[in-house]
Amino acid sequence: MATNLFEQVSEDIRKAMLAREKVRLEALRGIKKEFIEAKTAKGANGELSDDTAMKILVKMVKQRKESAEIYASNNRQELADNELAEAAVIEQYLPKQLSAEELDAELRAIIAEVGATSPAQMGKVMGVASKRLAGRAEGKAINTAVREILNNL
Repeated sequence: MATNLFEQVSEDIRKAMLAREKVRLEALRGIKKEFIEAKTAKGANGELSDDTAMKILVKMVKQRKESAEIYASNNRQELADNELAEAAVIEQYLPKQLSAEELDAELRAIIAEVGATSPAQMGKVMGVASKRLAGRAEGKAINTAVREILNNL
């Protein structure tokens, strides 16, 4: 998938250029840049695993959303809108995000599997949950939900 994802982004850049979609083109070029940096990083052997590609995309979406919040708080809505538009383009390459109900169900299953019974075991649960739900839920949402479930056990 990673090679395919890299090729897909390259193809989508070409399409965005032909369609003159400025925001989409910027977001796609950003993705390609990050992928190339990851492929050429020390110890990467010129390869980009699915796992690494997903982590990069999740990080990029998070960065765009954080930047948008900062711009909005500084009354620069046009810049915030641009960041959110880029985040939306990047999110198209991620798996479908879990709903709150789906996240809750997945986390309860993980908690049962790990055998956690108190908030003191949150680290154990987060380790498994972060790996299993990577790309499908934000870390912040996972953390909040795990804390709430463990506090109510």
